[in-house]
Amino acid sequence: MRRTTGRLLRGLALLSTLALGATACGSSDDDSSDTKAVSAGDIQAALKKGGSVTVWAWEPTLKSVAADFEKKYPKVKINLVSERSGDKHYTALSNAISAGKGVPDVAQVEYFALGQYSLTKGLSDLAPYGAGKLASKFTPGPWNAVSDGDKVYGLPMDSGPMALFYNKKVFDKYKIAVPTTWDEYLDAARKLHKADPKAYIANDLGDAGFTTSMLWQAGSRPYKVDGTKVAINFDDAGAKKFETVWQKLISEKLLAPVSGWTDDWYKGLGDGTIATLATGAWMPANFETGVPNAKGDWRAAAMPAWTKGDKASAENGGSSLALPALGKNKELAYAFVEYANAGDGVATRVSEGAFPATVAELQSTEFKNKEFPYFGGQKANEIFAESAANVADDWSYLPFQPYANSIFNDTVGKAYVSSTTLADGLKAWQEASVKYGEEQGFTIEK
Repeated sequence: MRRTTGRLLRGLALLSTLALGATACGSSDDDSSDTKAVSAGDIQAALKKGGSVTVWAWEPTLKSVAADFEKKYPKVKINLVSERSGDKHYTALSNAISAGKGVPDVAQVEYFALGQYSLTKGLSDLAPYGAGKLASKFTPGPWNAVSDGDKVYGLPMDSGPMALFYNKKVFDKYKIAVPTTWDEYLDAARKLHKADPKAYIANDLGDAGFTTSMLWQAGSRPYKVDGTKVAINFDDAGAKKFETVWQKLISEKLLAPVSGWTDDWYKGLGDGTIATLATGAWMPANFETGVPNAKGDWRAAAMPAWTKGDKASAENGGSSLALPALGKNKELAYAFVEYANAGDGVATRVSEGAFPATVAELQSTEFKNKEFPYFGGQKANEIFAESAANVADDWSYLPFQPYANSIFNDTVGKAYVSSTTLADGLKAWQEASVKYGEEQGFTIEK
């Protein structure tokens, strides 16, 4: 699953502004979430009667899931619209919601964007359909992302517990030990670049999704959200841990000045000039298709710890399936979402390479024992599953996170290309986010 959150939704900003402003200012007391309980019998009756469900989602394994669902329930037709992803997907979804027509029955929504749609009452609460009873099926990070108290705004489709992918061939060549702490990682970066000035421990030109994931793992909690009351603070102890190490990597020019998902990035991963990648567990498929010439060179390891012995991890990426409030055929739509994300569809998706958010699959012997030929036969899922179990479940995104991410390069990003420090960049990001939130009618706690 390629993440698209680094270049975020600039075209959506105005639509988000208008919708968020109206909601935050309390222009409507209407709650578009469903309040009447829907029984399992109601859902089965809808499946027996049949109908169509329009699904907007780019995740490729849903094609097989939709086909299987139609075989099981032959009176139901799943219309899968999958040609859009990232900003185009959200722009189309927001435009449809704003116009009040053409809204899909089911939509894929990444975790970082859920708050924006739920706060503007664009999504149905799935709790009346029984979604709350599924909480124990999912790992803590993804479930926390889709739920808000008793309300559930989507079911987790996948997850991105972080791991450190490293080029074993390069590490062995220069006799570098796999780092278990970020201080060791910094030492490894220095040793590698000294041995080969063309080689770097990692690439980084500044990425909002990566930065928030690193803060998450470090114990920073910059965002506190209570409805339209928001606090933003990048000055806590966890943030300072990240700043200290990453500023040294930037100042000592130990990071390759290469953006992710570019030709130069793939080239660096392939030829060993980019030696590690800290990212979500969905990455293996991208290695196989994007860097086939490095098969056997790479391995996966646990994320380095900020404090030796600490096993804390974080999520990087992942998305849910949600029911837009203006969608139709709610019982059928929910039945498909539950089938895909908590039912038989999970096994289908995992078999095709999706990384699950469900505890049963992550803990299964079959999943953990899977050998990855690309990683030299390593049972990498053992590492990914442990990472998923060690993700803290108290992280929050802003209800206007897409906008905040869209201004990352104009604030924090300057630290990578100028004399601006990372600390000053985060302060600028905080100030710009606060300003935007206040303009939209949010109460920003000082």
